[in-house]
Formats: sequence, structure tokens, C-alpha cells
Amino acid sequence: MYSFFICFILLIASYFVYGKFIERISGVDETRQTPAFRLQDGVDYIPMSTVKNFLVHFLNIAGLGPIFGAIQGALFGPVAFIWITLGTIFIGGVHDFFSGFMSMRNDGYTMPNIISKYMGTKIQKIMAVLIVITGILVSATFAKGAADLLTTLTDIPVLIWITVIFIYFLIATVFPVDKIIGKIYPIFGALLLLMAALMTGALILNPAYAIPEFTTQGLYLTDKSIFPYLFVTIACGAISGFHASQSPIVARCVENERDARPVFYGAMVLEGLVALCWAAIAMAFFHGQPQLAVIYGATPSVGVYEMAKTLVGPIGLVLTIIGVVICPITSGDTALRSSRITIADELNLNHEKIISRLKIAVPLFLVAFGLTFVDFSLIWRYFAWSQLIVATVVLYAASAYLKKIGKHYFIALLPAILCTFIAFGYILQAPEGLRLPSMIANIISIIATAIATVIFLKKHN
Repeated sequence: MYSFFICFILLIASYFVYGKFIERISGVDETRQTPAFRLQDGVDYIPMSTVKNFLVHFLNIAGLGPIFGAIQGALFGPVAFIWITLGTIFIGGVHDFFSGFMSMRNDGYTMPNIISKYMGTKIQKIMAVLIVITGILVSATFAKGAADLLTTLTDIPVLIWITVIFIYFLIATVFPVDKIIGKIYPIFGALLLLMAALMTGALILNPAYAIPEFTTQGLYLTDKSIFPYLFVTIACGAISGFHASQSPIVARCVENERDARPVFYGAMVLEGLVALCWAAIAMAFFHGQPQLAVIYGATPSVGVYEMAKTLVGPIGLVLTIIGVVICPITSGDTALRSSRITIADELNLNHEKIISRLKIAVPLFLVAFGLTFVDFSLIWRYFAWSQLIVATVVLYAASAYLKKIGKHYFIALLPAILCTFIAFGYILQAPEGLRLPSMIANIISIIATAIATVIFLKKHN
């Protein structure tokens, strides 16, 4: 349990120490007018308060990510605590801060346009496609996870629930950001935090369960190696390129640049805390039991329900509905919203009228709806890898931005190099990748990462 608390404290402290350091070198200017005021349009550019932006962004980037990913990552044992903590502080927090801050500094640009400005136009279209694909995969994954649990609770066929969820997706995606997202999402974001806090408190106070330490033996319940599988399995709780696709949504609503740290870095730290809690809950609840191993290859929603029902009794059902149904649904619609905005920006389409937004959104919904019938674990792994690619490129862009303004660009470059190594290592040896032997895959990954680093340094020298 000490390991858990140490990591928990480190995450909180990082907001005040490392987050402040990043804020200082980024060049935050409190007197600079933000896009929320300069480009206010009543649809996507609308000023909102710091607290509202923080909770909206937290809910947008969280959803099922820090719950399902952390539960599956618990298979790797307490080493997951280290990855969540260090990943959040030095990789995810940096990525999220600069994806939001660079968007604010560039009229609320979506990531492809930011990548184009700092990395060149060649990679812009590739990034646009990846972000749209990531948004589609997120919406399909989150909708399927929520629908599975609703079917378990109600016996209503999963197809009906998926259809209902996607109807809501369409409405929320095309409506102005302050009509639905700005009004009710802060409430759901707060409820997601409450769920994690109650579950963790109930676990700690129950003598029947013990959170394992780093030295605990026998909790490694998967035959998959820690590298690279752990680093891809726990994505949203440590580093996720999906967050970069969500950042422009809130960057267009931030009232002052000083809000960048609490909204972007702060939301990532909070997500890391939620992931840390769920990893600890899963390790303690399923310790030594085969159920946890089964969860890795299936939808973990049933596991969440069992844990909530056991640990917090009757409240567990309500918490489960909130945490594993409502919250991922809200993340799913913002994922499609970001895809809609990205397509409109890339094609220079005017999407102020609702009919224009529908023309972009409907095809996205049809594709995402179709993907809900594909194996959940497969969609999750492809989502995890695709978002890692996005995150890697965004970190390189942040490095270029910092180098351009003469700041310590290594705080973004080093995480970018590590993510490059993980991304290559995973796709070269994963079952859904090239399936190379791990030794060969890792050697190739080192060489490829070195080449990518040299190319970046040479171009931005």
C-alpha cells in the first residue's frame, strides 16, 4: 500500500512543481487575448470558466481510458504504478499541456494544422487521418463498453443500446459546445472523480483487501512482456494522443492563458490519479484470481460492476452506471466532435450551420457504428497504438515549438523519443502487428528511433 500512496503523492506534487516549470518555460502571457474571445462564434469558440473547462476537458480525455486501461494493466503487477506516475508527470502531462497551449496560441487550431506549422506540411495529412481514425475508434470502443454493461443490467439487446448511444452522439457532436457539453459534462466529470474516490476509500478501509507493493510476487498474470505491452495497455492514464485531439475543443473556450496549467496539465494529473486508483483496486480485488487475466482479453465492464457492487454495496450500481456508462459516452461524442472539427479545418469547410456539421458527422458515425461489432480487445489495441503515434508526433511538434522560442526543448523531445521506441516496439512484435520475435523487434526499434531522432535534430538545428 505504501507504493500506491507514494505514487499518489508524487502525482499531486507534480502539478505544483513540474507543471509550474512547464508553465514558466512555455511563455504563458496572461495579457494575451485567447481565441475564445477573438474568434467567438457561438458554436465552438465560446468563453467558459476555468473550472468548467477543467472538468469538461477531464471528462473528454478520461471516459473509459483510465478505468479499462488501468484494470487491464493491473495484470502486469505494481510496476503499473510506476508507469502511470512517471508517464503522467513527464510524458502525458507535457503532451497535454503543449497540445492545449499550442492550440491556444494558434487560433484554436486542431493538431494537423499545428503539426504543419512546426513540423512541415508533409506529415499534416497523415496526422489528420490518424486523429480522425482515433476519434472513430474511441467512439466505437466507448459505446461498445457502455452498451455491454447496460445489456447486463437491463437484458435489453446490445444493438438497441448502441443505437441509442449513437443517436445521442450525433446530437451532442453537432450542437454548440456550451449547450450540452458545457452544461452537463462538468457534473459528470465530478461524478467520475467521486466514483474513484469512494471505490478507493472502500478498498483501503476493507481489511479483506491489500494493495500490493512493488516487491509482491505472483501478480504478473499475463504472458505478455512488460515492454512494450504495459506501455500501450495503460494509455489514457499515462500518455494518449487522443487527448491532443480533444485539446482544441477546450482551447477554443479558455478565457486566459494562465488557465493552461490547471486545465491541461491538471486534467492529465487527475486522470493519472484515477488510473492509479483503478489499477490498485483491480490488483487488490482480483489478486491471485484468474478473473483478472480474463479481463485482459474482454470488455472489463463486468469486472468494474463486480468490484463496485462488492466494495460499495447498493451505491455500486449507481456508480457503475455513471462511471462505465455515462462518462465514456460523453467522451465518445467529443471524440467524434474533434474528428468533425479536424475534417472541417483540413478541408476549409464552413461548419457554422448545423446542416454543414451533419454532412461531416453522419459518415463518421456510420463507420464508428459499424466498428462496434468488431472484437472489443482488438479495437482497444489498435486505438492504443494509433493514439501513441499521434502523441509521439505532437511531442515532436512541442519540441520544435520550444526550440523555436529558445526554451528547454528536451522536456518534450525525451518523451517523444521514448514514445517512438514504444510505438515501433509494439507494432513490430504485437499479434496485430508484424509478430517479429521480441529481440529482433527491439533492436529494429532502437535503430528506427535513433534515425527518427537524428532526422528531427537535423531538421530543427
